[in-house]
Amino acid sequence: MTPLNQQAYLYLQDLIQSDRLSYDQVYSETKLAKEIGISRTPFRDAIHRLAQEGYIDIIPSRGFRLHRLTRTDVIETFQVRSAIECYCTYQIALASQTPEARLLFQSLRGLMSQLKRILETSHSISEFCDYDFRFHQEIINFVQNRQFQEVFSTFHYRMRRLAQLSLAHEGRMEATYQEHLNILTALERGDADHIYKITLVHMETPKGINLEDL
Repeated sequence: MTPLNQQAYLYLQDLIQSDRLSYDQVYSETKLAKEIGISRTPFRDAIHRLAQEGYIDIIPSRGFRLHRLTRTDVIETFQVRSAIECYCTYQIALASQTPEARLLFQSLRGLMSQLKRILETSHSISEFCDYDFRFHQEIINFVQNRQFQEVFSTFHYRMRRLAQLSLAHEGRMEATYQEHLNILTALERGDADHIYKITLVHMETPKGINLEDL
């Protein structure tokens, strides 16, 4: 059975991700806890986890409200991504001739096919984001660093929110696909001399778009 704090976390996460909460409203912990029949202690655990992951801001003695992304949020999020992902792609490039790397490349090629399908059909930002993040998650998972995986998970909401905003710009989805292709091609070639810069371009371009939007 799913622990109560996890049930509360998933419930609130779904409300936020499905845009059923308003940025202009302060929400009562007590009221929402009653709605799902969970006591305040596990509900509060879920609230603090969501605050840590950047979903919400806690307002003492009042409740919480949705977190509005700031310039600092954008910069810090991309700094974290760049530090982790540039390191990971460099390590993969060094290991490009190993059986493990070849299996990774096969999986990434499959994800690229799905991204291309979306580009040629629905242009669904949400679906594109799903495969986009699977692409990056597999790159991070390759180095088998649990701390990297946990940090990536913690920043997932902010990263996805920022990705959705940047992908809404005309031509950005196509550019993102090409940047992924550039990364994968360099990895397959074992191009350790250039992969860091190629990966960094993929981080810096949407960061600039997000900052302009603010």
